[in-house]
Amino acid sequence: MWAERASAVPDPSTVVRRSALHSSIGLVVAKAAATGTGFAFWIVAARATTDHEVGLTTAAVSAVILCTQLAVLGTGSAVIVSVGRGESPARVLNSAFGIVAVTGTVLALGFLFLQLMTANAETASTSILFWVTFLVAVVAGTMCTVLDQTLVALGRGASATTRYTVSGVLSFGAAALLAWWRNGAAADILMVCWTFGSVVAFLIGMIQLRRLIGYRPRPSLHLAHSRSLLVLGIPNQLITLTERAPGLILPLLLAQLVSPATAAYWYPAWMMAWAAYTAPMLMSIVQFSEGVRDPGRLVPKFLASFRWSLALGCVAAVVLIVFARPLLHLLGENYADTSTVALRLLAVGVVPYAVLQAYNAVCRIRGRYVEPIIVGVMVGTAVSTAALLAAERGASAMALAFLLALSAGAAVIGLRLVAILRHVRRETR
Repeated sequence: MWAERASAVPDPSTVVRRSALHSSIGLVVAKAAATGTGFAFWIVAARATTDHEVGLTTAAVSAVILCTQLAVLGTGSAVIVSVGRGESPARVLNSAFGIVAVTGTVLALGFLFLQLMTANAETASTSILFWVTFLVAVVAGTMCTVLDQTLVALGRGASATTRYTVSGVLSFGAAALLAWWRNGAAADILMVCWTFGSVVAFLIGMIQLRRLIGYRPRPSLHLAHSRSLLVLGIPNQLITLTERAPGLILPLLLAQLVSPATAAYWYPAWMMAWAAYTAPMLMSIVQFSEGVRDPGRLVPKFLASFRWSLALGCVAAVVLIVFARPLLHLLGENYADTSTVALRLLAVGVVPYAVLQAYNAVCRIRGRYVEPIIVGVMVGTAVSTAALLAAERGASAMALAFLLALSAGAAVIGLRLVAILRHVRRETR
């Protein structure tokens, strides 16, 4: 356990906050930069090695992101709530970093042990380099999640643009250098290049936080402080997991149950579709932060945020639909032939996904946790099952099943969201 020390930082209320729209658009631009450089990374990877190795790497990356989502335990959301209520950001951050450092390490080691016990030579990498890289990637990823949401709570979500652009370019550059220097790179070497970007993003984020509020990290596992964060964070994290689990679990299941090549063809389509999905997802985070600070204006702020999330998400979706084949062709002719229709179908899913994100944001602000968790589990299970059952018929069939299940869930959720907003409006009056 680390010893906690007091950190003299300015009151968060003295920090000059940017508008919610500025923060939201900045986050969207940041994620667009991350997605663009990430896509460039996979282009290089696809041309530097075999489909099998790319499939193993995509499965490993999905496992890292899944472990990160589990390990963060909602501490990012808890930071938003705590800082929004006026608590000391230094104390909150020290507890949050202490928690995720431990949980990230434990979950990464647990996943690697499980893989070692269950996987075979066709579906796993067991080199020491892979193990170390996987561990670093999970811990750095959890730290970045906390940083992202802390800066949103401080009204500086747009600062993500710098860190994700720089880290993405460096990760891509490392992969390009590898492709030039060595033909036929193994999955563990590709993972090193991908993880390098995560580490750089974390370091830049720490510099930004230091300049903004003078924060010096001193991670702590103080029992009372950690408990208060977890009480706030775990319910929020369960909601987040229901939102993202299908996209994270499917590449792993495909690599294990179908084939690494199937995972390789599905993952680029999903990754690019996620670029459109991030707009409503990021808008909901900012909406959550603003709602905590000013719950009395929930409905008007929700309506403005939802309109922007649909507008930005649909613009990204249209771009993907129009340029699906040229984008996938950059990976190779086989990717374009196999995944173009899948990408177009997944891009349409931005509309039902925006409804899901809006519903969850309102529930978070209102402190309603059980209902969205149950709803999210049902929708996520339906979406994942439908896509997996269609996997043998190809990526297009998977995407259609995914879209139909998500749309059906969003239709029901939308009716419930309208009822909640009407109730909030009556309370306000």
